Amino acid sequence: MEVIDLRVVFKKIWSRRKLFYKVLPITFVVSCAYILCIPRYYTSSLSLAPEIAGSSGLGGTLGSLASSFGVDLGTMETTDAINPMLYPDLMDDNGFVVGLFDIRVKSQDGEIDCAYYDYLAKHQKKAFWSYGISWVKNLFKSKEKKKNSGQINPYNLTKRQDDICGVIRKNININVDKKTAVISISVQAQDALISKTMADSVKERLQTFITNYRTNKSRIDEHHYKKLVDEAKTDYEKARRIYGSYADANTDVMLESFRAKQNDLENDMQLKYNTYTTLMAQYQAAKAKVQERTPAFTLVKGAAVPIKPTGPKRMLFVVGMLFLASLVTSFFILKNDLKQFILSSK
Repeated sequence: MEVIDLRVVFKKIWSRRKLFYKVLPITFVVSCAYILCIPRYYTSSLSLAPEIAGSSGLGGTLGSLASSFGVDLGTMETTDAINPMLYPDLMDDNGFVVGLFDIRVKSQDGEIDCAYYDYLAKHQKKAFWSYGISWVKNLFKSKEKKKNSGQINPYNLTKRQDDICGVIRKNININVDKKTAVISISVQAQDALISKTMADSVKERLQTFITNYRTNKSRIDEHHYKKLVDEAKTDYEKARRIYGSYADANTDVMLESFRAKQNDLENDMQLKYNTYTTLMAQYQAAKAKVQERTPAFTLVKGAAVPIKPTGPKRMLFVVGMLFLASLVTSFFILKNDLKQFILSSK
């Protein structure tokens, strides 16, 4: 088995060093020209800790042991059909994503002030070659018919709207920590202020979704009891008016038949009053249940306007390309030796 002498390898590479003097400057210039054309983007993130409905707070040794394996017993015992671990899947639903279209965003320099959909559709910086690619694509793309309705159907989108949804899903990321159930939201945008605005907006929309889901059954019950209370109140007031009118009209009448009817009307009024008060108590309990089911949210980390761009990492990219160019050049210099080495080793 032949042994590679590294001193011979380095000596041969060094003898062809003039080739590096040509390759590396060209690589540097091309890499800089390429990466400078890529628009910079910013990322703003926040962390949110929601209250787990139905959690009895399992803890102790069992809870600690489960957490060490990435399992949260608190989230497992919740009675909710939508587990907190499924919240990131909301970004797969067109209804949730389309709900972000109309959020008002404003750039840090104040030049852009529009809906988030318009910002993504009309105010995105692109590399110069992207315009040429888009122009070629438009030549072969059939014109889509515009829908007259101003209301967007999330589940019947145009090609353009569906593309914007794809961009939103790429820019917005929702994660849930399996151990702590803390929700992390990060938003990427070409403007620092817009990334922060959207992070706060997604947080509010997510809070609204969670609250509506958790309180949905209780709100239905509340509405049902409210309807029954209104009907019982109407019946009671009607019975009270009938009783009052009859009693006033027969004040001086001493006949037993009139007194019996008056008692019947009074009993009917009292019965309807008892029904009204019972339903009112149930209605108040249903209202309290809504409040009880409404989750509390703790903002662990608020979204801030990023100072430095997240990417692209221009210096890292250029250094990586220089390293790759050096590697390829070295293989080019040693290609004949590598062939001989491979043939001799067979």
